[in-house]
Amino acid sequence: MIKEKKFSSTVKDFIDDNCLQKLIDEKKTDKQAVRDIIAKSLNKQALSVEETAVLLAADNELTEEIYDAARKLKREVYGNRIVLFAPLYIGNKCINNCAYCAFRSSNKEAIRRTLSSEEIAKQVQALENVGHKRMILVFGEHKDYDAKFMADCVQKVYSIKIGKGEIRRVNINAAPLDIEGYKIVKAAGIGTYQIFMETYHHESFRKYHPANTQKGDYLYRLDGLSRAFEAGCDDVGVGALFGLYDWRFETLGLVSHALFLQKSYGVGPHTISFPRIQPAAGVNLDEKWMVKDADFKKMVAILRLAVPYTGLILTARENPALRREMMGFGVSQIDAGSRIEIGGYTDFGSEQVKEREQFVLGDIRSLDNVMKELIEDDFVPSFCTSCYRLGRTGEHFMEFAIPGFIKRFCQPNALTTLMEYLIDYASEETRASGLKLIQAELSKVKDEKIKQQIKERLKIIQESQQRDLYF
Repeated sequence: MIKEKKFSSTVKDFIDDNCLQKLIDEKKTDKQAVRDIIAKSLNKQALSVEETAVLLAADNELTEEIYDAARKLKREVYGNRIVLFAPLYIGNKCINNCAYCAFRSSNKEAIRRTLSSEEIAKQVQALENVGHKRMILVFGEHKDYDAKFMADCVQKVYSIKIGKGEIRRVNINAAPLDIEGYKIVKAAGIGTYQIFMETYHHESFRKYHPANTQKGDYLYRLDGLSRAFEAGCDDVGVGALFGLYDWRFETLGLVSHALFLQKSYGVGPHTISFPRIQPAAGVNLDEKWMVKDADFKKMVAILRLAVPYTGLILTARENPALRREMMGFGVSQIDAGSRIEIGGYTDFGSEQVKEREQFVLGDIRSLDNVMKELIEDDFVPSFCTSCYRLGRTGEHFMEFAIPGFIKRFCQPNALTTLMEYLIDYASEETRASGLKLIQAELSKVKDEKIKQQIKERLKIIQESQQRDLYF
């Protein structure tokens, strides 16, 4: 018997394709209007869909002003820190048949596997041994991967500690659940529950997601994060897969989703993800909607201005050079040292195994190499998780983040978690560069009381076995 789908109390298809397309086609490019909208964003006010559309139509001259504003806003809200995490793929069984995905049910090239409890432990140990503290678990959509299974995996990850290593925050990227399912994974201690709408464009959604599959229900997926909020989840993440339809439409879809959640629940998305389609085993890519680098960079900067309080995630799908260039455009989170084959952190060498992963990564550099580059570029790599354990989540996070006060907590915690990494895991070269960066950042702290507290914690980390000394 098929289980009846239950929706949230606010269920609504708030994506009006005709309206969004009209905003794109109008291409309003008034320079003063663009500058007025930029000024509004710099006051840390979320933009409307209509205002976002005006920025999307801006010409090259104004695009540079958008970049400058995105850099400034990111620094004011988040400081110069970049949060790092690692993805862990638990299983690639899937009942869906999404045309762009190597894990789709009809793909005979995919090698199916689900990690056992013991295998999860080995993967987590491998990640802890290089210094990771934050992780996102990724699941296919399958009856074997129900809410209880996800919760068991989360609890397993938290239980694994090796040396000074531990995972302090586990997020989930998976199919939408019902309210009872969200309650189960919330009780396991998850951080953010992330759902990719993939494409907000109705016709394209139907094209890529067959109607006879679980994922083919547009409204149930769109409503997924609303149910998460009603189940008590504090933080949720939205995302679109760029390359399925017009990048401008998807950008407006993401902003529409953020505004709907904020209006309905007083809390917008904790993160926004915007990966581009990449090659995958058994997948023939349609290049019609592929997003050019220039458009991709512009989109990220506009998202920073449109949703100033939200973390923007730039994934390892992109190549190292582009990732480095885009760090200043408003990005606040990246994955690093990533492998997405099932069992990829222990079972494979330096080359990717296409038949065992969902898509091909563009950046498989080690965590230490990424850390070193960030430090060289004057970014503070952060593994901080204090907000989630001190209740600065959901509405409380919005209270701190929208005015830009969050960096008062984040920057000190970024420095202490960076010191942990430098002492416990870093190469000599990365350690030397990182220690210099910490001293430079300390000199910028104006509050002498906070500066002294940071110094005391840094000294304890350097001279003892104590860790996790957060503000």
